[in-house]
Amino acid sequence: MNRLVAIDWGTTSLRGALLDADGRVLESQSHARGILSVEPGAFTQVFETLFGDWMLPAGTRCLISGMAGSKQGWVEAPYCACPAGAAEVRRRVLEIEPGRISIVPGLSDMHDGVPDVMRGEEVQIFGAMALTGLRDGLFVLPGTHNKWARVNKGTVTGFRTFMTGEFYALLSQHSLLSRTIDADAPLDEAAFLQGVAQSDNGQGVMHNAFGARTLALFGRMPARELSSYLSGVLIGEELRTQSIHAATDVVLIGSEALTLRYALALHAAGIEARTLGAEATWAGLHALSTPDDETTP
Repeated sequence: MNRLVAIDWGTTSLRGALLDADGRVLESQSHARGILSVEPGAFTQVFETLFGDWMLPAGTRCLISGMAGSKQGWVEAPYCACPAGAAEVRRRVLEIEPGRISIVPGLSDMHDGVPDVMRGEEVQIFGAMALTGLRDGLFVLPGTHNKWARVNKGTVTGFRTFMTGEFYALLSQHSLLSRTIDADAPLDEAAFLQGVAQSDNGQGVMHNAFGARTLALFGRMPARELSSYLSGVLIGEELRTQSIHAATDVVLIGSEALTLRYALALHAAGIEARTLGAEATWAGLHALSTPDDETTP
């Protein structure tokens, strides 16, 4: 393989990196050109405007992950059903321009007759495996819709999605709680961990979230700490649904601001986790662009 243009094309943002044959990042760029900002039929134009120069050398290929492969994106790439490893996903990569531009399909899973999906996170998981050497473990990807994925022998056996980030935004900005919470306040670790602990009281998130109102009402917690407390309640509720063995390898993948919160919550439960950022995306796209016979088993 020669150079690879690796792209993570999401709903609201677009990131790209130019990788050499060994997966090293030569250049990178980021734009507020998520799929929602692209008019129907204009994806090719946007791509060529932003990445055309990178694609000029002969033999350069592009691999795209994320929402560009959704129904609202460039071309719909049907999901690859779990259990799935890199080889299964690689075989389902959809060619837009054969030999030049392709899209990663994303993963689907089924729980009690209800489907679950991810687009983009599967690439980060494969990248995390490549970077850490882990073939088994729990991979957690915080975001607007958080993913908890189980991996066994290099295969994603299943995953769960939690709308924690979206619920936090709704409660902190559009509910009664928004009147007392300072949503822009920095993380207060003590208040956050208090919320995590409160989530384990058996009363449920609908009750515990209301505490962000009453703690302010009775002057027990200032507004600058309440957002951290609410975040702790919601993330703690996520953790409460998990069954994590002490020997399980846990990897957090995402922005530093979010992975820090999950690392704190896991640490409070006696679980240590490794943390990765954007490098997991580029490593994953590089791994998926490499033919099966060139990968390390």
